[in-house]
Amino acid sequence: MSYEFIEYPDRDMLAIDLANQLSDDLEEALRHDTRAALAVPGGTSPGPVFDSLCGSDIDWSRVDILLSDERWLPEDHERSNTRLLRQRLLVNRAAEARILPMYAPKSEPEEALAELESLILPELPLAVLLLGMGEDMHTASIFPGADKLDEALSPKAPVLVPMRAPGAPEPRITISARVLDGALRKHVLIFGGAKRDALEKAKGLPATQAPINAVLNGAKVHWAE
Repeated sequence: MSYEFIEYPDRDMLAIDLANQLSDDLEEALRHDTRAALAVPGGTSPGPVFDSLCGSDIDWSRVDILLSDERWLPEDHERSNTRLLRQRLLVNRAAEARILPMYAPKSEPEEALAELESLILPELPLAVLLLGMGEDMHTASIFPGADKLDEALSPKAPVLVPMRAPGAPEPRITISARVLDGALRKHVLIFGGAKRDALEKAKGLPATQAPINAVLNGAKVHWAE
């Protein structure tokens, strides 16, 4: 397994450069295909990247945007990643993009899997992927110790896997490692010394202990303190 590690002098420089790379990747994908799917993480880290990316001069009307994972919460909930996506990425020029939902108004994610997968499947493979990583070496909602970790890591995994992890206050839904790893262009965004140490610690570990290893091969890892 090999990946490219790119170190930046500060987070602002990282956000601008990464946004430019994502824009270039999407533009290249649209030269060859009618549409391009971009999968992105939730949380606060990618916010500055979104702020730059949303103004990129590409044909956003041909771009499908989806989250790599989502908490099973209504879109107007303060912890909803979709809410953040609408506030920070689906604005400016990128408001023309189509969002592929990762939530439906059902009590449990299992009740909506078929419906949500049916919208994502025609847009695969992902043209461009941006992921984050936790200090526990999880990525998307593929957590060490989660109830369906083995299913999410399986080479025969479905597109979406419902996930319940220790310490997570609500169920989640995640794109499986198979689909994430199949993205044509992969980027990972991490900040701070602890996450850089975690990335180093992940080397040589099985994906069950370090799920990030299931998607790292061929990726670009973008890091700033």
